[in-house]
Order: sequence, then C-alpha cells, then structure tokens
Amino acid sequence: MLISIVVPCFNEEEIIGRFHDHVTAELVLLGQEFELVYVDDGSQDRTLPLLEEIAEADPRTRYVSFSRNFGKEAAMLAGLQHADGDAVVIMDADLQHPPELVRRMLKLHEEGFDQVIARRTRKGDRVTRTLTARAYYWLINRLVDVELVDGVGDFRLLSRRTVDAILELTEYNRFSKGLFAWVGFRTTTFEYENAVREQGRSKWSFGKLLNYGLDGLLSFNNKPLRAAVYLGLLLVTIAMAYAAWIVGVALVNGVDTPGYVTLLVVVTALAGVQMLMLGVVGEYVGRIYYEVKRRPHFLVKATNVGLPRQQGDDRQKNNGELVRR
Repeated sequence: MLISIVVPCFNEEEIIGRFHDHVTAELVLLGQEFELVYVDDGSQDRTLPLLEEIAEADPRTRYVSFSRNFGKEAAMLAGLQHADGDAVVIMDADLQHPPELVRRMLKLHEEGFDQVIARRTRKGDRVTRTLTARAYYWLINRLVDVELVDGVGDFRLLSRRTVDAILELTEYNRFSKGLFAWVGFRTTTFEYENAVREQGRSKWSFGKLLNYGLDGLLSFNNKPLRAAVYLGLLLVTIAMAYAAWIVGVALVNGVDTPGYVTLLVVVTALAGVQMLMLGVVGEYVGRIYYEVKRRPHFLVKATNVGLPRQQGDDRQKNNGELVRR
C-alpha cells in the first residue's frame, strides 16, 4: 500500500527541513511505501529552493509550487490531485500535527475507515479563542447542511475513494471541512493534545479566520436567504399590527401628532435590515460570479511531477497549470 503525505507550505523555510526529517523517520518505521507531496503556496522566502533540494536528495519527495499565494484550500486541492497513494494524509508543515499519529491513522484505516480524523483538544488555547470557537460551531451546526465538529481540522487520513470523491467536487469556493463531511463514507475520530508550534507564527489572523468562518456558513446552505423571507414576513406583520393599533388609537382618542423620533427609528431600522439582506444576497451572487468564470483554482510555476490526477470535467485536466520542470 502506498501512503501519500500532502503538506501545504507557506513561508516554511525555518521548519521544512526538520519536518521532512521527522516525518520520513516515522514513515520508515512503518515499513510501508510512501511519498511526500509538498505544495508551496506562493512562499516569499526560500521554501521552494529548499523543497527542490529535498526532492533532489530524496526520490520519494514531490513538490508543486504556485505562481502566487492562492490559499490553503487551493494547496490542499493541488496536493490531493498529485497524490497517488492508496491512503492520503493531510498535515501541516509546522509540526503542530504530530507525525507519530500517522501510525494510529493507518491502523484505523486498516479496520475499514475511509476517513480517520485527528481532533485536537483546546488545551493551551486562550479562553477567549476557545469560547469563540465553541460558539461558532454551535451556531454553524444549526445552519449548515453538514455536521462540523469543534477541534476537527485538515489533519486526517483519506482513503483513495474518498480522495477521488473530493476531486469530483470542482467548485471554486472551497470549504474543505464541509467537503470532507459532505462526501461521507465510514469515518472515525480520535483526540490528541495540541502541539506547540516549533517555529514562526500562525498565518491565520483574526480577519482571515472570520472570512473562513463566513465561507463555511455560506458554502453549505441557503438558510440566510430563507431568513430574509422570514424576516420580511415578520416586519410586514409588525407593520400591519402597528397600523391597526394606530387606527384604533385614532378612533378612540382622535388624531394626535405622530412622533418624529419613532418614525426616524423605524426608517433607520428598516434601512439597516435592507442593507443586511442585500449583503447576504450579494455574498451568494459573488459566489455564483466566481463559479461561472470557471477560473482554475491555482497556477503552477514549478514542479517535479507530471500533470495531476484527472477527475471531473475537461476544465480540470490541466487546471490552468504553467509548469516549469
């Protein structure tokens, strides 16, 4: 059985050599044939030259380098497309995903599981981040059409049929957590303690995390649009009830001078609701706009492998690659 390790990289020059040594040492102990597929997501440091040196010294190493930074979602997609393994493990290069857990994943895979997911505990996280994450998952699981679990990320093993199923999903706006949950198949989860980052700092700022959370919210349901209908019906009902109350008061007490403050508050509130709903509609329209353009998910400027595994329709055959070998 061939095992593929897919590793998205962005500015990892300080850690990539140590990661490669660590993960290869663990994989050699398994006694299984393996390959490492590194995806350089437009790094601005020496990540690509180091990957070229690693690939030259270790024939089990393959790399793909993007023409610019396309994001981790595109990097994972490229890694899955270039991975030939019967089982594929996705992990980060910063050693926060312990390579020692690959052995446990493979044992569970041998028991028949198509997805083996490592769920990290939140031990060591700031209280505010833990509470925010729990609130987010509580909310999103009441809105989206798939189940997302707190602490579950991209660190997981996928069987070949699961990888092929994911590659059939060619949408441009990708939210991998939701895609992994959507394809289903037999899945199991185990917990591990969060490892300390050995070098550098997280690439995820608060703004990026917020945008990623909104992507998850909008990618797997149309409930915000449905909420606009319900909110509109609620406002119409309130308006009719208020109008009936005004008429009743006028019949009993006569016509009084209407309150300017009340009118201003109502108009402002309605304008705010309208702008909010326009924003929600705009988000969905924007996603449609990107989908119909049919742009590739990424462009490749350098690689030591051939064209990616071909899945889906014809537009994925080259995926817009500009390849230098």
